[in-house]
Amino acid sequence: MTIILSTTPIYQGWLNLLLVAMRAPDGAAFDRHVVEMRRAVAILPYDPDRRVALVVSMPRTPVMLAGLPDMLEPIAGILEDEPANCARREALEEAGVRLGDLFHLGQIWSIPSVVTEKIDYYLAEYRAEDRIAAGGGLAEEQEHITVHELPLDDLWTRFADKRIGDGKLAITLMALRLRRPDLFSVPVA
Repeated sequence: MTIILSTTPIYQGWLNLLLVAMRAPDGAAFDRHVVEMRRAVAILPYDPDRRVALVVSMPRTPVMLAGLPDMLEPIAGILEDEPANCARREALEEAGVRLGDLFHLGQIWSIPSVVTEKIDYYLAEYRAEDRIAAGGGLAEEQEHITVHELPLDDLWTRFADKRIGDGKLAITLMALRLRRPDLFSVPVA
């Protein structure tokens, strides 16, 4: 069995970077870098009557460094309390939508080879009258969020054409398509 020999902090801040010394079953020693991040939530609100979903975009530095434009994402945030409550709060802050019942899709490790972050994924119905604020995020967080209410067929076409670059959006969109195929008229590619 592989064992951890030691853990050395390299950087500590909003996230922590660790150097972990390990030993393999054959006795070989090796090191791994680990990025410690807190749990998070991601939620895709959708209106089944109008067949639309709320997604967001914001400047993402790694994406910009790659020379790419902002990408569409589901609403998401770092866990500050119970996951469902956090998802509702993030939906209100980021997209100005009040959510009731949530459907928990599960918890998935974002990048288990390097990052400790696990994300709780949700779907939630909303109606036009549930959009009670503009959204855009909290000013003090400087996220510069743009809210998009897009037809589900448009989102699915983007996914089928490989134009959805965010894994959280791909996961939630595929889950919605599996649970509610009646909301999509675009055929599965």
